[in-house]
Amino acid sequence: MRTILTFLNKYRLAAIVALLLMLMELTVELLQPFIISKIIDDGIGQDDLTVVIRWGGVLIGCSVIAFVVGIFSSFYASHVSQSFGFDLRERLYEKVQSFSFANFNRFPESSLITRLTNDVMQLQNTVFMGLRIMLRAPLLVIGSIVMAFVVQPELALWLAAVVPFLAVFLVWVLKRGERLFRMVQQQLDQVNGVMQQNLIGMRIVRVFVRMRHEAVRFGLSSERLTERTVAALRLTEATMPIILLVMNASVMAVLWFGRIKLDTGGASVGEVIAVVNYATRTTMALSIMSMIVVNFSRARASSQRMEEVLLTEIDLLDTKESDKIQKLRSGSVSFEEVSFQYPDTGEMVLNRISFAAKPGETIAIMGATGSGKSSLVQLIPRLYDVQEGTVRVDGLDTRQLSLEQLRRQIGYVPQEIMLFTGTVEQNIRWGKEDATPEEVIEAAKIAQIHDTIMKLPEQYETIVGQKGVNLSGGQKQRLTIARALVRKPVILLLDDSTSALDVRTEAALLQALKQMNCTTFLITQKISSTAGADSILLLDDGELIVQGTHEQLLSESGLYRQIYESQFGKEGVSHA
Repeated sequence: MRTILTFLNKYRLAAIVALLLMLMELTVELLQPFIISKIIDDGIGQDDLTVVIRWGGVLIGCSVIAFVVGIFSSFYASHVSQSFGFDLRERLYEKVQSFSFANFNRFPESSLITRLTNDVMQLQNTVFMGLRIMLRAPLLVIGSIVMAFVVQPELALWLAAVVPFLAVFLVWVLKRGERLFRMVQQQLDQVNGVMQQNLIGMRIVRVFVRMRHEAVRFGLSSERLTERTVAALRLTEATMPIILLVMNASVMAVLWFGRIKLDTGGASVGEVIAVVNYATRTTMALSIMSMIVVNFSRARASSQRMEEVLLTEIDLLDTKESDKIQKLRSGSVSFEEVSFQYPDTGEMVLNRISFAAKPGETIAIMGATGSGKSSLVQLIPRLYDVQEGTVRVDGLDTRQLSLEQLRRQIGYVPQEIMLFTGTVEQNIRWGKEDATPEEVIEAAKIAQIHDTIMKLPEQYETIVGQKGVNLSGGQKQRLTIARALVRKPVILLLDDSTSALDVRTEAALLQALKQMNCTTFLITQKISSTAGADSILLLDDGELIVQGTHEQLLSESGLYRQIYESQFGKEGVSHA
């Protein structure tokens, strides 16, 4: 929790002001029972109206002061807690944005969402409570006992005797509650995960008529959340009755022995009333503390979850030797004995891969599912680091290059299409924020999507639904290609990005790409896409088994010939 608390340093002055105002409010509140005892004993008991008016005026004045001070204290406490929550949420989001793919594997998306929303809000509320009542409650308990001893020491003993027992009890509840609420937050992650998957895949759920199955799955996850929440609340909610039982017994003891002291002249009516009043305030403060314990337990669990994110070590960073290049010179790419495996796995995905791509060449990559095609392409923008060998761009090891500058000059179209809610133009400009309208149109024309866009109701201002739900598969692919092209990349990576295109559109796209003079890596399963490539890499089980042009592979590779025959037939081979 220490890391999280450092975010309060920026608002130290406002927090101190809130606490000082709270202490003023507390002081006034602690003086009220003492003033009331004076009114009873010295005023009402002596039939002295002057004393009643004098002390009554003081009591009213104190109440007004407490009211005004309480308002300002709440204002400063709100300012600190809201600003603290804003800064913490921003820092968490910034940290998540810096994660490598390996870091993301540690945290499910649903868990990160919960940490950035529910956990931050929990801590935000706790900070407000801390400045308003978390410190006030224990101070009120201590102050009430001290003032009770000032007024009537013997009766105060009955009040002081039970407080240590309740303090130990509350500490025990705090420790046990923290563990239980951490389990609640973890289960909340799972509930959010089920909801996220269901909402994203709503079309598939409906097409396969799996609504009842998904409802049952959500119900089971929600039921486990309910069970864990009930277990946590069962413990924390039991604290209030126990506190009230013990404190009411203490008040009864004060009243019983107060009555005896009144008979013997050992105490006045005002003193007994004052001690009972302090006992009542102690009961109220301890009841508030039980609520504080619940919130603090949740806050500690949430802070630990957020610290896991904030203290995560990023495994992909620029080194001190990173060459702060401003522009890639040519876009040549070479792999030198590259071997790669994903973090926390023991199996090599790529094994001793070596090849070279000259500037402006088109390199087609083919292979069965799981052969390592996407993994190979992801190493070029350094989404992962290699275990062995070297990936070079412009003759430089990618680990020596600035990540930001390297990636800014690479156009990447992933296999999984991702479009954002917004206009068509905004989605294309997402690849280059300061792109001009002319550049947007040019990229769309190269991607063979401009004519389609012009037929849309609002053309480039047409709203694209979440993940492009109102577009066809081919339209979405071409739109994501335009997004990559608008930045005029030196290196273009297309991960099976033409699978939904018809032969004619795909041919026009590939021909247009040749005019861009960028080094292009094209992952595909279609021979029609590879025929015009400068070089074809054929992968099998993570190994590069053959490399060459379309004609070379047809004559030299049995596997490539089999792929060709499966798409064009044996007659096509002889014709080729």
